[in-house]
Amino acid sequence: MKHHDQVADAFGTSAAAYLTSAVHATGADLENLAATFAATCGNATVLDMGCGAGHASFAVAPHVREVVGYDIAAQMLATVDAAAKERGLATIRTQQGAAETLPFADASFDWAISRMSAHHWRDVPKALAEVHRVLKKGGRLKFIDIAGIDDPLYDTHIQAIEVLRDASHIRDYRADEWVAMLDAAGFDATVTQRWRIGIEFDAWVARMRTSAERVTAIRSMWERAPDEVRQYFDVQRDGSFKLDALMIEATRRD
Repeated sequence: MKHHDQVADAFGTSAAAYLTSAVHATGADLENLAATFAATCGNATVLDMGCGAGHASFAVAPHVREVVGYDIAAQMLATVDAAAKERGLATIRTQQGAAETLPFADASFDWAISRMSAHHWRDVPKALAEVHRVLKKGGRLKFIDIAGIDDPLYDTHIQAIEVLRDASHIRDYRADEWVAMLDAAGFDATVTQRWRIGIEFDAWVARMRTSAERVTAIRSMWERAPDEVRQYFDVQRDGSFKLDALMIEATRRD
């Protein structure tokens, strides 16, 4: 199975769980998104890349002319459509596809947003080049994702644990990696916020339907990790821990 198919399968079967997941449905980052677009003129067109169950789209939809929820998993998009209808969010429409190939005309959008998705993208630089193409001159983006760690010891452990939990995971990128990739794609970028997200272990693995063998492997990794790794991620006896997250904002240069 190719990686794109693996992502679509993994998230298609867990769409309902992501819609109701407290980690995904709430957070100061969603409030930040809503406030950002509430402060605009209300006429923006927005692309939500890797929209998942639609929480970022739901946050901005009341404040914009249109938001396109874009995702590789058809079942995720069906979940977004149903939830948007239920919430009366008529400004949302959905379209299926991969981040690296955006089926939109040049200069189609004022904004691009993405929340907790890019660590699954097969080719982030290619996706960012596509974002640059479909944004209007001076267009802006606001991306939110789990962050890689500057310290290699910590970073190696969290990347391994992420891929054990979810085989479609590729990489949590560090802040400096994000800035460099965006710069190369033609954006002026700044990391505007960093914070930590508490992960309740049992719900985390259940949401992705992680196999029993992999759950055992994750628990073993945490138990045998060096003390400083366990301390950094605040690993609890039940396996719960904390992830680093970041928000990065950028403007299309030309």
